[in-house]
Amino acid sequence: MSGTFMAAEIASQPGCWRNAAALASANSELLPPPGARVAIVGCGTSWFIGQAYAVLRESAGLGETDAFAASEFPDGRGYDHVVALTRSGTTTEVHALLAKLRGRTPTIAITGVPREIEAAADTIVDLSVVDERSVVQTRFATTALAMLRAHLGEDLTAVADQAERVLAEPLPDELVTAEQFSFLGTGWSVGIANEAALKFREACLLWTESYPAWDYRHGPISISEPGRVTWMFGQAPEGLADDVARAGGLFVESGLDPLADLVRAQRVAGAIAARKGLDPDNPRSLTRSVVLT
Repeated sequence: MSGTFMAAEIASQPGCWRNAAALASANSELLPPPGARVAIVGCGTSWFIGQAYAVLRESAGLGETDAFAASEFPDGRGYDHVVALTRSGTTTEVHALLAKLRGRTPTIAITGVPREIEAAADTIVDLSVVDERSVVQTRFATTALAMLRAHLGEDLTAVADQAERVLAEPLPDELVTAEQFSFLGTGWSVGIANEAALKFREACLLWTESYPAWDYRHGPISISEPGRVTWMFGQAPEGLADDVARAGGLFVESGLDPLADLVRAQRVAGAIAARKGLDPDNPRSLTRSVVLT
């Protein structure tokens, strides 16, 4: 994967996250205040990052927060703010929703290309400093989440340090040669698990799935066997690692903050792409933005 835009963008993440507090401070008046009822929307990666943020914000006691795919936003919920996360600023479903909400609900767009969406949203949070050239999203999405976590009062310094260590470590062969991955999370890390699975599908065309960890035993564990990986983001439910081992699969649990562990998953996806001779910057059937005409 070395030499790709994706590799460089993955490697830049710890530095980007170290600026999370400054980004949060600069945009503090633009982001939802404590107590507000908030929905965050997006497509693909942006939706999954939104899932993580929604759980973190609500768990912090800062207000009811929901996440939706932009195409599935429900009418009549009465949110105080709707936050749209969109790297390109051009996503059709996001623009359609913002137009529908105009004059009804205050909207905030977190974007890498403000000019593409500034006329559609009431407020713009400019993250063009972490925009990317690879089609596969890495640093834009994770920096957006780091900024949102900092806005919730978290200190991302230790998380950035963990990611630096992840970038320096060699990748185990048993991960780079695996034939299938199931990614698991609990709470806010369910969104991270969903995002990791998407990265593998996009970058290296590998069969991946993602589930809430407690639900994995309810059927999906049946596919675990030698050569397949069950990867846990955050702390696993008691006994789950033993259950996977009995099925013959490899259970991965790092003890890292899930955002830092996502960097390791991104690296594995890139390494598998390189092994398969694929270009992760330009995945099959994908473009940087989905614009429907």
